[in-house]
Amino acid sequence: MARFRKLFAAAGALALAVGLSACAGANTPAATDGASSIEGYNGETIKIGVVGASDEYWTTYKEAAAAEGITIELIDFAEYNQPNPALAAGELDLNQFQHVLYLAQYNVADNETLVPIGATAIYPLGLYSTKHDSVDSIPEGGTVGVPNDPSNRARALLVLQSAGLITLKDGGSPFSDLTDIDEAASKVKVTELNADLLANSLGDLEAAIINNDFIKDAGLEASDAIAQDDPNDPAALSYANIFAARADDATKPVLLKLVEIYQTNAEVQAGVLENSGGTAVMLTTPAADLEAQLHKVEDDVRAQG
Repeated sequence: MARFRKLFAAAGALALAVGLSACAGANTPAATDGASSIEGYNGETIKIGVVGASDEYWTTYKEAAAAEGITIELIDFAEYNQPNPALAAGELDLNQFQHVLYLAQYNVADNETLVPIGATAIYPLGLYSTKHDSVDSIPEGGTVGVPNDPSNRARALLVLQSAGLITLKDGGSPFSDLTDIDEAASKVKVTELNADLLANSLGDLEAAIINNDFIKDAGLEASDAIAQDDPNDPAALSYANIFAARADDATKPVLLKLVEIYQTNAEVQAGVLENSGGTAVMLTTPAADLEAQLHKVEDDVRAQG
């Protein structure tokens, strides 16, 4: 999907948003409906960097935070390469726009130590077919298509592995390509095409991994997927969207409360689902698990050299 493709671009870029106001440490206290009882929080405005602040669920989120005595300001960025440098520079308290893999790439490229403090959602990548209504009916030796761009290709291969269609050497990684397929242990053959061509190629394939942007080109809906990312699969955790903070702030009660509000407020959750067209899988993955995955992927990034 477009969100994921964009998130992989220019991970190490240093451009900052123009017009950011004074850094988070210099925030002036803001009035709230009532004094907050959150330890260490004195009513200062919490700045959160996002991409797409106009999405309606953010208004709901701000209202839910205010009801808990927390004032937040959303700093909207036009490009995905901007919120991490702003957070690292102290101009934000949190950001929420990326998945674990993107953060790992940024940290390694820029020698930073930003950390995830809570999960939000994963936006599944799906396997579609016009010939089969289940993975089990795909024949032995059939050909399945995947996108040929590196970010989506690796993720697509992990989806196929989770579905039992292929086996990847060493279990696969967010950097796997077709050479990592153990062909002798795999049920199907895999071919790669431009992401925008896969939907129109379903007639020539048993199935294909298709980004959400293009499924309508094949007359399909997201609900027609016969397989997709399993949020409980450790391999999918790299694609979990997250709240990120500076390492020194990772246990601040007010920031953890903001994660809790996002994960537990029914109206916020419903808004995120609606905004995603019903495709988002909401997550409550523990921060410790997210950080462990981050460090694993950082090691993988460094190994890519």
